[in-house]
Amino acid sequence: MSDEMAIGSVTATGAPRRRWLGKAAIASIAALVCLAAAFAAWVVSLGPLPLAEAEKVSTTVVDHNGKLLRAYAMADGRWRLPVDAKKDVDPIYLKLLLGYEDQRFREHDGVDPLALARAAFQLVTRGHIVSGGSTITMQLARLMEEPRHHRSFYAKLRQIVRAIEIERQLSKDQILNLYLALAPYGGNLEGIRAASIAYFGKEPKRLSLAEAALLVALPQSPETRRLDRYPDAALAARDRVLDRMVEERRITQEDAVEAKEAPVPKLRRPMPILAPHSADQAIAIMKDTPVIRLTLDESLQKALESLARDRAIALGQNISVGIIAIDNASGDVLARVGSAGYFDASRAGQVDMTRAVRSPGSTLKPFIYGLAFEDGFVNPESLIEDRPIRFGSYAPENFDLTYQGTVPVKRALQFSLNVPAIELLDRVGSSRLSARLAQAGGNLVLPKDEAPGLAMGLGGVGVTLQDLALLYAGLPRLGTTKPLREIIDGPDTREPQRLMDPVAAWQVAHVLMGSPPPENGVGGRIAFKTGTSYGYRDAWSVGFDGRLTIGVWVGRPDGAPMPGLIGRVAAAPILFDAFARTGRLPAPLPKAPKGALIATNAKLPLPLRRFRPMGELLLTGGEQALHIQFPLNGSRIDVDRSNAADITPMPVRVAGGALPMTVLVNGRAVGQIDGRRQRLVDPPGPGFARVTVIDATGAADTVVVRIQ
Repeated sequence: MSDEMAIGSVTATGAPRRRWLGKAAIASIAALVCLAAAFAAWVVSLGPLPLAEAEKVSTTVVDHNGKLLRAYAMADGRWRLPVDAKKDVDPIYLKLLLGYEDQRFREHDGVDPLALARAAFQLVTRGHIVSGGSTITMQLARLMEEPRHHRSFYAKLRQIVRAIEIERQLSKDQILNLYLALAPYGGNLEGIRAASIAYFGKEPKRLSLAEAALLVALPQSPETRRLDRYPDAALAARDRVLDRMVEERRITQEDAVEAKEAPVPKLRRPMPILAPHSADQAIAIMKDTPVIRLTLDESLQKALESLARDRAIALGQNISVGIIAIDNASGDVLARVGSAGYFDASRAGQVDMTRAVRSPGSTLKPFIYGLAFEDGFVNPESLIEDRPIRFGSYAPENFDLTYQGTVPVKRALQFSLNVPAIELLDRVGSSRLSARLAQAGGNLVLPKDEAPGLAMGLGGVGVTLQDLALLYAGLPRLGTTKPLREIIDGPDTREPQRLMDPVAAWQVAHVLMGSPPPENGVGGRIAFKTGTSYGYRDAWSVGFDGRLTIGVWVGRPDGAPMPGLIGRVAAAPILFDAFARTGRLPAPLPKAPKGALIATNAKLPLPLRRFRPMGELLLTGGEQALHIQFPLNGSRIDVDRSNAADITPMPVRVAGGALPMTVLVNGRAVGQIDGRRQRLVDPPGPGFARVTVIDATGAADTVVVRIQ
């Protein structure tokens, strides 16, 4: 055969082969394209990542420092608490977790080929799955799926695809946080925070090596290693984690041996329920908010809840206790104990007694005295009569049915004498007291169709413990209150509200500092007042130092009388214990403001040495009672303020009375009436002004004018 014929034969046979190879290549490419298309269609069929569902957590209520007060289970009963790895988790746990589960977590893009290769090799050489080769991201992908698939090639492929998607959408820190929130720990526990609280009774911020290793081991097989069911299996799994960490030189052999000696817990602890009434109220207001931050202080709340529970048990059946603590400067609620036991049905534990309207007994008396000091017709050192008296059909009596005769005003307040308080209220005016307290944020509840009367001074009105504490906090604030805040939600826009003149507030606080303490207290450390409602239904004690105001209520939530339930005996000891449990020494009260008159009775101006009730305003010898002729009560006075250096003074003219006479504007002395029975005074700023004139006998007359 010639060379030409040989070449032609080869060519003839090679052409079909090339055609066959080409067809095979085309078929392979087509198959790959179809496979890729099918894979792509399958990936698309998976849908978007269920991030919204995965990010759902139990609603948690925390204190102002972020400490957990109460958590609420999710709708399906699972406990899943939000977590931030950097702030909420002990670094030793993160070190063990990443070392055991995903050493190259920070380097890979969701899938670790080396880990997958190792898992495949172990499967071939040992004949069963030793490790799944899953990264933290792949495990998160499995946890995000509902239902969660068991181990299989299909499930692994699905996890790989999802892991790559997760890495594209989330940062490494976000991935780690989601894993720490979703990792299963048996039963309805999900996430490291829920597990640490349920098993160790603490947040995972500080874990021992043994605790950290246990929390690493449990999610691998959460149901067969449940501590409350299979503690031995959990112990063995923990020790395997420790051995592995020793092999990889992440911990020392000595540390591992010591950690293995620690027992594992065998019971679940209940989730914390601190400040349950505050938490319930916050949940109702801040709906669908995953983390609600309150102004409360977790340690103080815990201490006062324990105090209320112990004291209620000691006081007897069906007795409950309410306590509220307020920061004077900010008006923030630092602790609120609504009852002696949230789940104690015999004490109506779920009724919040800090918000219940009750009769305040004598606890409104300091504000009567405060307005009397503001009006300038008495001083703490003034003398006042404690004798039987009648106001129409109303005849007040002291609690012990005795009378002390002539006493200093400060003693009348410190010993809560009823008659002097009602005499001062008669002079101040019941409607004015009610309006002033309402202006300051204290909402008084009167019986239906009833106007303010003298009986309100002894408890004939309703008020809540939180409003009463708010009013008392205005005394160390020198006469201004601040609306209470309990939920931290955006900027603080609260404005101070006027309670009384600064000097009057300081005088009241200074007097209450001298109130005789209960048996368990030391005098002169906190200013306080007690109260007992009619029929022994409510016992009160409210006190303050320069930093805190604490209010205490004791009684039966159903309002039934409890003979012998007295504020000084039942509530005051709890108040003093509450201050002791703050863990801080009482802070001093503010210093006396400018204009405060500090003198003995003998050195007081003659009109201030003795209080004279309204019925003694007529003088002997046929002289007329003191009367302000100008300005007229309720009149309006226009003041030209265009020239600040030359503002026209306001004349004050009187008739009757005995010289010398002192003029007071808004409780401050501005001079004396001259021989022509008049005085020019500088008008105060725009608004209502109270002008009072007191004569030499203590008689006084007052008008209220509007300055414009």
